[in-house]
Amino acid sequence: MSNLVLDKIEYLILLVAEFSALCKVTEAQAYHYLSRYGALELCDKHYNIMHTLSVDDNIQTLRSYCRRKGGSL
Repeated sequence: MSNLVLDKIEYLILLVAEFSALCKVTEAQAYHYLSRYGALELCDKHYNIMHTLSVDDNIQTLRSYCRRKGGSL
């Protein structure tokens, strides 16, 4: 597996863990929520930009994105 793929995987795991802590849900619930509303696909698509920003900024962006798509966390 390439280093870019491994870096993306590690970053997505970090975002899911931080999202779950902020929203006080399990990591599995956070993963399913972010997946359901397309946030993980968004992270994959825009990884080159997102990984240069703070984790807190990205978590808030993901929350806003999911809410616009119908999420409630």
